[in-house]
Amino acid sequence: MIDHGIALPHYRLHVVPAVVALASPTWQREVWLDPDQFENLDYTVHVLFDDFCDASSPLPWLGQCLRSEEEVELMARLGAAYSAVQDSVGAAAPDEVYLAAPGWPAVVAAAARLAHVLVSNDHSALSKLHDAAC
Repeated sequence: MIDHGIALPHYRLHVVPAVVALASPTWQREVWLDPDQFENLDYTVHVLFDDFCDASSPLPWLGQCLRSEEEVELMARLGAAYSAVQDSVGAAAPDEVYLAAPGWPAVVAAAARLAHVLVSNDHSALSKLHDAAC
């Protein structure tokens, strides 16, 4: 199935919420730090780096789950920001250590910019689907 620019729209259904979670400090504190919740930072990172994209090298995902070169560029920035924090605190550090790291605001900012572009591009694609159906 092609969804106006992506071959794997079902992958994108995982990528967009993961980016939005990284853009929301409130979500991070209320969900990731709650032991009764399933989602945590590790889950989110696996979505973006292993399972549905590769934030450290997102170019191959253009046309798969990323719609534009801008999304690829912003995903790479997010990947770099996250990797810098991971390098500083260690991969095995608990979520609260990541959230308190000096570099964490850069992760949140990169995710916020990417989230805005992802959602805007999805809105545009949905409009095209709607127009094609009419």
